[in-house]
Amino acid sequence: MPGPYEGLFVLDAAQGIAGPYCGMLLAQAGARVVKLEPPKGDWSRGLSTRNGSHSVMHTVFNRGKEAVVLDLADPAGQAQAAKLAARADVLIEAFRPGVAARIGLGPEAAKPDAVCISVSGFGQTGPLRERPCTDGVAQAYAGMAACNLGADGIPHRLPTLPVDVFTGLSAFAACQSALVEQARDRREGAPPRRRHLDVALIGAAAALLALPIAESGLTGRVPAELNVPAGTYQGSDGAWLMLALVREEEWQSLCRVIGRAEWLEDPRFLRFADRAANKPALLEELRAHFATRPAAEWVALLQGARLLCDRVNSPLDFLAEPHVQAINAAPLMDQPGLGAMPVPAIPGIGPWTAPAPALGEHTARVLAELAPL
Repeated sequence: MPGPYEGLFVLDAAQGIAGPYCGMLLAQAGARVVKLEPPKGDWSRGLSTRNGSHSVMHTVFNRGKEAVVLDLADPAGQAQAAKLAARADVLIEAFRPGVAARIGLGPEAAKPDAVCISVSGFGQTGPLRERPCTDGVAQAYAGMAACNLGADGIPHRLPTLPVDVFTGLSAFAACQSALVEQARDRREGAPPRRRHLDVALIGAAAALLALPIAESGLTGRVPAELNVPAGTYQGSDGAWLMLALVREEEWQSLCRVIGRAEWLEDPRFLRFADRAANKPALLEELRAHFATRPAAEWVALLQGARLLCDRVNSPLDFLAEPHVQAINAAPLMDQPGLGAMPVPAIPGIGPWTAPAPALGEHTARVLAELAPL
């Protein structure tokens, strides 16, 4: 396990996923991370499978932290929170813009050389800065749902909270850059300078859509699909497979491998642009063709030709995959209150199986050490 941030103190006053995920990644990199929660706890403790103050959602994004409960509506709680903030090398908050400053958790409450991260839906400035936002709202606002039309023609949100997670990753990356700048300042003898990072869900959603946003802005129209007929197809046994195409040569190989070489001469399907223009007709024929054999047979045939294809797994199917088990992609973590659960390793960093804290588990010890009244 790398520990480049050993000795760094992080106060994580955020709730949900984005801010806490950033804090968890800092903890995995060696920082001491204290999670500050209201008496009712982070709202993520109430979602997903739960027992007592623990939930799977809270556990996944808060591993390796210490938990402190303070009532920020009470002056004594605010005073202790301000003492914690004044010690923090990194301060993470996700309140509505302006609230953190009012309760003593804004950037001005932190150390002169602290890195302060404000996570919000629409950012700290602009006419919509106070509008509430969630992962799904950000997907709709930035265009992600519009880019995810289902077979029913309806825009769909991705259900796995990609915007929240990517916002947390973005905050972590920006924080690391700021910490490197801070170290350079110290090395060069520059005066301390506080960094305030404005990290918004809509910005993360837009970053995930960089290609379609750039092309739409350039051309003034919604770009055509890149790789028709890439997508999911159902076999005769009801199972599904995913097919991807990135080169014209792969379309030619596909037609030959599945026994439809005549499509190579069909003017409707000659190039990606042609296939996009004639997508309904092509999908109708492909779906009927893939429905003639079990999905596993198609996957074996297509993979044998080095085409981009695999079965559509459920999360349980993924965990049962021999490759996943061989590389320990989702090691088991023993979470008090919940039991053993698989948690995916962080790519490039590795597994992180430190459990998440119970609500207020470390309040007395942390406050006695860092914020005595």
